[in-house]
Amino acid sequence: MNSNILEAIISRTRSALEERKRIVPISELERRASAVPARPSLAQSLSRPGVRVIAELKSASPSRGVIRADFPVAELALELEENGAAGLSVLTEEHYFHGSPEYLRMVAGTVDIPLLRKDFIVDPYQILEAKYLGASAVLLIAAALEDAQLESLARLAGEIGLEVLCEAHSAAELDRLLALSSSVSIPMIGVNARNLQDFSESLENSAALIERIPKEKIAVAESAISSAAEIAVLRRAGARGFLIGETLMRSARPGETLRKLCGNGK
Repeated sequence: MNSNILEAIISRTRSALEERKRIVPISELERRASAVPARPSLAQSLSRPGVRVIAELKSASPSRGVIRADFPVAELALELEENGAAGLSVLTEEHYFHGSPEYLRMVAGTVDIPLLRKDFIVDPYQILEAKYLGASAVLLIAAALEDAQLESLARLAGEIGLEVLCEAHSAAELDRLLALSSSVSIPMIGVNARNLQDFSESLENSAALIERIPKEKIAVAESAISSAAEIAVLRRAGARGFLIGETLMRSARPGETLRKLCGNGK
C-alpha cells in the first residue's frame, strides 16, 4: 500500500461517512452507542500468560487481493474463539478490504471475547459506530492521522469505554505515539511489519521497534506472522500480542492453524 493508496482509502472513507451521517445523525448514534454494554477488555486479554493472538477476520486487502472468497464471518469467529483467540480483529472497511460494519455487529452477537474494530478511523463518528456495533477497542493508525487527531480520537474512545490500539510502521511514528501517550491513554501500541510505502515486510524492523516500547504498554506485533518461530522471536523482543490475519484466513482450518501457532509458540 503506497501513500497514494492510503490517501485514496481515507478519501473514500470520508465520502462514505458523509452518507452514513446523513442516514443516522451523530446525535442519534451517540444515543444508540450509550445503550450498548461494554465488552471484555482486549488489553486485559493480551496481558494473560502464553501466546495471545488477535485473530483477524479479513477477506481481502489492496496488497493481497482476495484472501478468502468463502467468508462466513460468524462461523469463522466462533471457530477462532473456540481455538484460543485472545480477541478478534474485524475489518469494517468496505471497498478496499471487502469488510463491513455489519460483520462487526454479527461477530459481537456470536462470541464473548474482545473485539477490535479494524478500519481507517479518521472521524469521531467511527468511534461511536465502533461502540454501537459491539467493539471493545479501535485501531488508530499513526500514518493516517495528525497528532491532534490521534489525541482527540483516543480521548473520545476512552470516554465512551473503548480501548485504543495505536499502530506505528516506523521509528518516527512510534516516537509520536510514545509522546502522545503522556497526555492520553494508549494502552496498546502495535507495530506493523508492512511498510505502507512499498508493501515490503520486515519482522526484523518490527522486533527492533517493539524493543523500544515501554514495558507498561502492551506491544502488539502486526502482519507478516506465519509461524511459531516468528512469534518466538517477537516475544523475545517484548511483544505480548500478535495480530494475525492472512495466515489464518488462507488456512482451510483457521482454528487448527491458530491452535498450532499458540501451542508451539509457548
